[in-house]
Amino acid sequence: MSELRFMTAGESHGPALTAILEGLPAGLSIDIEAINCDLARRQQGYGRGGRMKIERDKVEILSGVRFGQTLGGPITLRVVNRDWENWTDRMAVMGEPMGEKVTAARPGHADLTGIKKYAREDIRDILERSSARETTMRVAVGAVCKQFLHAFGMEVVSHVTNIGGASIDAAKVDRRMIGHTDSELNCYDKEAEEEMKSRIRAAKEAGDTLGGIFEVIVRGTPLGLGSHIQWDRRLDAKLAAALMSIQAIKGVEIGAGFACADLPGSRIHDEMFLDETGLVYRKTNRAGGLEGGMSNGEDIVLRAVMKPIPTLMTPLHSVDVGSGKEVLACKERSDTCAVSAASVVGEAMTAFVMAQALCEKFGNDAMVDVLSAFGNYRERVRGMGET
Repeated sequence: MSELRFMTAGESHGPALTAILEGLPAGLSIDIEAINCDLARRQQGYGRGGRMKIERDKVEILSGVRFGQTLGGPITLRVVNRDWENWTDRMAVMGEPMGEKVTAARPGHADLTGIKKYAREDIRDILERSSARETTMRVAVGAVCKQFLHAFGMEVVSHVTNIGGASIDAAKVDRRMIGHTDSELNCYDKEAEEEMKSRIRAAKEAGDTLGGIFEVIVRGTPLGLGSHIQWDRRLDAKLAAALMSIQAIKGVEIGAGFACADLPGSRIHDEMFLDETGLVYRKTNRAGGLEGGMSNGEDIVLRAVMKPIPTLMTPLHSVDVGSGKEVLACKERSDTCAVSAASVVGEAMTAFVMAQALCEKFGNDAMVDVLSAFGNYRERVRGMGET
């Protein structure tokens, strides 16, 4: 059995972005429009910048799928950058360098550390790859993984809970509707969403940026994915790492998260009860669906905080790596707020990790075998938390 894994390639203003996803079973039906739907969701959202008006991301599948079904081999995905035609000289693969070098590093970005680490003279050599444009392919990969999870009755959704300090009222959010209704900011509290938009507008007028918090929910998860045996097999650790790998994410929590520091154990741990049929159930889910590094059968609930984007239209003080003098940071075309886009990327990374955990437990050669193993397992553990 091979591990489910993926790798992305490409620059923000290069010809195209690509990804190779390896390890999905043969026989999974692929809906290419579902992939394109998630790509469109990543580009939408109040506060997005001019780049989103240029690109209309559509995926091409170059390998691993035949007549709409996976073959078991590596799946190659590609999204063409429409903006490439404006950058053919400055981003040419071969030939003499063209265009002015970018030398004014941006605080909070990979610019200064990257240019020193990789011994480059032009910050563009760093910012092209460190750009969040790379997440286009993570979303494409995640959309394929969502289709795999769906075959096992699982669903990954998200919503934005805070932007610039404007937070939702959880009591006003119908959690059943998350992922199933449209919202410009992927927020399900209308009053909070209007306040978020107001703060985004104010930040844009000031040449500033805003961050926020989003929540990812995995529904229909069977108990027992992951393991308590070794640190690197813990599902909670893998999920946290996946979310932390997204550009600009500075914190991750699971379930009650940091609120665990304020409350006693009697108000944190999820008590277990038996229903009239002998099935285990819980009245709360403060563990966020994860105990001992394993899924416990409840919804998995993850939250991540995104810092404000480092590219400001009113630049911060910085240094010029060419002259060695203090300057104002460079200005690249950017968003005012991209928390809603980050929530879609969060779904994608979560879906990948969950698909990886399923393959690890039930195999990944052929869908018919994986589904059979999954069914047998659920029957065996029924009554110990599975419903």
